[in-house]
Amino acid sequence: MQSILVAPGRYVQGAGACAEAGEQVVLLGKKALVLGGKRGLGSVRDALKASFTKNAIQYFEEPFGGECCDKEIKRVAALAKTKGADVIIGAGGGKTLDTGKMVALELGIPIVIIPTIAATDAPCSGLSVVYTDEGIFDRYVVMKNPDMIIVDTEIIVKAPLRLFVSGMGDALATWFEAEACDKIAAPNLSGGKNTQAALALARLCYDQLIEYGIEAKAACAAQVVSPAFERIVEANTLLSGLGFESGGLAGAHAIHNGMTTIEEMHHCYHGEKVAFGTLVQLVLQDAPREIFDEVVSFCISVGLPVTLEQLGCSEFSLEKLLPAGEMACAAGETIWNMPRKVTGKDVAQAMIVADAIGKMYLSTC
Repeated sequence: MQSILVAPGRYVQGAGACAEAGEQVVLLGKKALVLGGKRGLGSVRDALKASFTKNAIQYFEEPFGGECCDKEIKRVAALAKTKGADVIIGAGGGKTLDTGKMVALELGIPIVIIPTIAATDAPCSGLSVVYTDEGIFDRYVVMKNPDMIIVDTEIIVKAPLRLFVSGMGDALATWFEAEACDKIAAPNLSGGKNTQAALALARLCYDQLIEYGIEAKAACAAQVVSPAFERIVEANTLLSGLGFESGGLAGAHAIHNGMTTIEEMHHCYHGEKVAFGTLVQLVLQDAPREIFDEVVSFCISVGLPVTLEQLGCSEFSLEKLLPAGEMACAAGETIWNMPRKVTGKDVAQAMIVADAIGKMYLSTC
């Protein structure tokens, strides 16, 4: 098995980056379908219009249907084909971007990602998470990385604070999952061995969160683009994206997928569930006390959930959590990249232990 590191073709980040999007996008195409939700499209419309006009790029907008599912992918792909689009632009959050990537894959044309939130590491990855029409996890689809990422921090800083914090929760898992994969030489998402570069990026992602997370949250709350805010946007988006894809996934994301079966948690964001999934993974790995001290304290300090009640599940039992544990351990899930094999019951029990640990730490705050 060879070592493989993958990355997007171009990554552009900074305040006002969308005002120069045309100079970047014209390298890939001249007729763009811009897919986004109401807020996503509204955030980029004026800047894209001016920049695209300046660079003679035709474009048309299409509202996102709300779920990255096969029905929505086919709908948007058919529209883009009819319009003659030669580049897809996804503007918005994780599911919008994943849908854009799937449409570009189906049509065989370039994809440009313009995240309007820093809530997941989806923008940089060659991975889409496809759900059912009802929002239940269905499958991962691995493809080439996006051709271009444009991250305008002036737009991202205006997004809801909870989404930014959720992004830190998603990024929090990056190092622990990459480390778990490396311990057993599990293949990364490209089917190769980890490179030292990927592990270093995953570790840098974690270190940036711990050092700058609280300050970045304060900047976001004030809607100010500070150096710390730029660092955490990069951690949430680029470092986490490169780290998970070329480092590998393990328990935390598989446990997140299992938690999609718990109805009370459907209102929670991806990163919020991944943060708790990280705690569950640490329980399963019997992590040292100092690791729990740092991770749980970080979560509490920035407002990430550390208990099941904070995720909306105030009443639970082993029997109630068992379906989530079993789904986390389904054939082909990334939890099989853990250093030791676990069962659905192990996961459900670890969720209960992680909840108890979270409660213990909260009681001392």
